[in-house]
Amino acid sequence: MTGFILSIMIGPVFFVLLETSIRRGVKAAIAFDLGVLLSDVVYVMIAYVFYSQVSALMAGEKQDLLKIVGGALFLVYGVLTYFKKPKEMKVDEVGNVLHKSSDYIVLMLKGFFLNFANPLVIFYWFSVITLGAKKATGGDTGDDSILFYIGVILITFFSFDLLKILGAKKLRPLVTDKLLIILNHFIGIVFFVFGVFLIAQGVMGKV
Repeated sequence: MTGFILSIMIGPVFFVLLETSIRRGVKAAIAFDLGVLLSDVVYVMIAYVFYSQVSALMAGEKQDLLKIVGGALFLVYGVLTYFKKPKEMKVDEVGNVLHKSSDYIVLMLKGFFLNFANPLVIFYWFSVITLGAKKATGGDTGDDSILFYIGVILITFFSFDLLKILGAKKLRPLVTDKLLIILNHFIGIVFFVFGVFLIAQGVMGKV
């Protein structure tokens, strides 16, 4: 259930995932989403291995600093995306977008850093690990049970992302340069607002 809830949550990365699928195709969107998944795994490892340190981080002033820094990154990305002009994509005879191998690596890195820049992600995974520990049996942390619990969430999350990617692909025939500009504007605004939200949370936490 937790994985399902996470998969349907609409965050900033959600819109980039759909935009990538619409503009660049399924393979490109999967590469982007693999980067997101990898950053989730890294955050899970940090929250799991450094449990006590993350617990202190969530309760201290550093949490507010993380939100301010993360918010600033989203603000910058939002502005850049808003003013970004859509590039012409090379397509083959059946309309599939052509990519070089390096394009997929860049998309994966983009997904990784966009998700990693969101401090709410590590707070989410810390909460998941805490919940998993409470559900573990035997009065112990139940390492195997927690890892299995997290693994199911990640697989569910990625599976539903694949459905989103395949669904967004059907919109490609409707894509025009004007629509892409509108989409860039919309995604830029979403990231900008999310950045302001994070910074406001960080500043209010310091007051």
